[in-house]
Amino acid sequence: MDIPDDGQRLADAASTMIGCPFRLFGRNPATGLDCVGLLIACLEAIGRNAVIPIGYGLRNSAIERWLGCADRSGFLPADGKILPGDVLITRPGPSQHHLMIVETPRAAIHAHAGLRRVVREPIDFARECSAHWRLGNPDQGPVSWQH
Repeated sequence: MDIPDDGQRLADAASTMIGCPFRLFGRNPATGLDCVGLLIACLEAIGRNAVIPIGYGLRNSAIERWLGCADRSGFLPADGKILPGDVLITRPGPSQHHLMIVETPRAAIHAHAGLRRVVREPIDFARECSAHWRLGNPDQGPVSWQH
């Protein structure tokens, strides 16, 4: 029997959050999650630590100051093939940046502000992705990278 890697475990954790209420800055699946809270809750569910960005809003003209939270949370930049558990930043609108967790090659799980809950949605990753990360090996420690 194959043991799922942390990426697959992250995708599986995200699928258990479908239906949780949306709440800006929410960190608790019972009371509500935003896209950052969803990722934090999923990382905690698989026993990984997260570095939490502070001070973001629904609209942000720039997000560079928060991108370092990804590497300090164990993510590495990725390109090419999209795999379960990969984390993407999308741009749903002007000055909007949004995190999604890949579940399958055609679907992602995210906290949808308009629908007011965590949902699974089909997505065109090539069209919508502006950043792409993958969990690194937890034994390798923090990595440094420029985006």
